[in-house]
Amino acid sequence: MSQSKPLSLHVPEPTGRPGCKTDFSYLRLNAAGETRRPPVDVAPPDTADLAWALIRVLDESGNAVGPWAPEVDSDLLRFGLRTMMKTRIFDARMVIAQRQKKMSFYMTSLGEEALGTAQALALEDGDMHFPTYRQQSLLMAHKVSMVDMICQLLSNERDPLKGRQLPVMYSVRKSGFFTISGNLATQFVQAVGWGMASAIKGDTKIASGWIGDGATAESDFNTALTFAHVYRAPVILNVVNNQWAISTFQALAGGESVTFAARGVGSGIASLRVDGNDFLAVYAASRWAAERARSNLGPTLIEWVTYRAGPHSTSDDPSKYRPADDWTHFPLGDPIARLRLHLTLRGLWSDEEHEATQKELEAEIVAAQKEAEQYGTLANGRGPSAASMFEDVYKDMPEHLRRQREQSGV
Repeated sequence: MSQSKPLSLHVPEPTGRPGCKTDFSYLRLNAAGETRRPPVDVAPPDTADLAWALIRVLDESGNAVGPWAPEVDSDLLRFGLRTMMKTRIFDARMVIAQRQKKMSFYMTSLGEEALGTAQALALEDGDMHFPTYRQQSLLMAHKVSMVDMICQLLSNERDPLKGRQLPVMYSVRKSGFFTISGNLATQFVQAVGWGMASAIKGDTKIASGWIGDGATAESDFNTALTFAHVYRAPVILNVVNNQWAISTFQALAGGESVTFAARGVGSGIASLRVDGNDFLAVYAASRWAAERARSNLGPTLIEWVTYRAGPHSTSDDPSKYRPADDWTHFPLGDPIARLRLHLTLRGLWSDEEHEATQKELEAEIVAAQKEAEQYGTLANGRGPSAASMFEDVYKDMPEHLRRQREQSGV
């Protein structure tokens, strides 16, 4: 018997580390307008090529090209750009507030603003989003009160969640924004279950679940795909491939040899791989998936190829594990700059309006922050009343809790 070589394991490595420029050729890009657009009732196996290609609408010059280019009202486009700008300015202000110790924690969506903004505009009132902690643009697109959002971040006496959630883990039922969970991947099975319940009731509302590339390694991801496929749940399954899960490159979650979208096809689900920094592509793909779900044609899994431009959170320093200037070399660019160029080409935007809008939004966010801080910050300790810990547990407070509340003097 000949002697065999020792077995070895393959450990994926990122294509760029600090001091070494990232090689982004692994992204499998193609030109805008090249990818076909199938009919909404396409069979899931027939989307296999779309799980490997990349749906793009905006070309390098800012033109909308190809079969996925949507017909979009100019007011919606302008609102989309404004919302993305608002999200980015809000994030920047909240990071400063965290550094000033007014809140414990913050997570930005820098570079990913097109995702929540465009999909919020593509779906309808009453549809339910099950987001992660980087889709604050969904709330901005729904014009949720920034004062309420900041009070939640500050965990102050007007915190709508009464200090029971980490900052950025919002919950806004009236805007179709399900409570964010710190446990990864739970929102995927919740979205599928909500969509199934909507179908059981004979409703017309659909669900949209969000997950990051790293969380696809969780078992809930595969459970969600199985139930969505078997019961043809009316749900959009969004996989945000922003290349990094904290300090772990997306290849470690299985994105090296196959796309994340390909997992959907393997589970019998129609799947798309989309340029997540292209507002028009995000809007068009979301509309396609929503129409499919609302027509009882089943779920759609969409891999959004984007880039986490900032730290994972205010507790993270990405320069320790990737090149500090990585985002400036990311081939899909900046979603705000790309939509701005498109609108400018169409005569719907100008440099003067952009500057004026920037200043207007900054003033609006500063005013909201000042109002929210009147109700307390982490620094001055004005949090929700201790009495709130006894509330919202039982419909009728039991005797032992009444006694404890009396003893505590609240």
